[in-house]
Amino acid sequence: MTLVDSSVWIDYFRGAVTPQTDCLDRLLGSQLIVVGDLILAEVLQGFVSDRDYAQARALLTALPVVPLVGAEIAQQAASNFRQLRARGITVRKTIDTLIATSCIEHGYALLYNDRDFDPFVEHLGLVSAWPGH
Repeated sequence: MTLVDSSVWIDYFRGAVTPQTDCLDRLLGSQLIVVGDLILAEVLQGFVSDRDYAQARALLTALPVVPLVGAEIAQQAASNFRQLRARGITVRKTIDTLIATSCIEHGYALLYNDRDFDPFVEHLGLVSAWPGH
């Protein structure tokens, strides 16, 4: 299963052509994609037009929506953040730490376009869904 980060969904809905949006196009027809609840909120809150919001909401909620955070994930995310900080790496956004940790713990590959996830791939076992990472 693959979870797609908001960084890719936002580009996708804007019509941006990137290696990650091309990968998402391929995955949508061939693999189970799940949407994280936090990612759903991040993506949907960015729409100004009611029509665009409704279309995106329909597309995203047609996919399985999974909860990303609970007490165990929150504690493990803090541990992961501390492990990276001990290596001299500071992740800029707590939500990225929560998303990466949830993917690691649940065995999801992550399709992303945000450098904050790279240390999780390099040091903590996060699986990237994009072959370029």
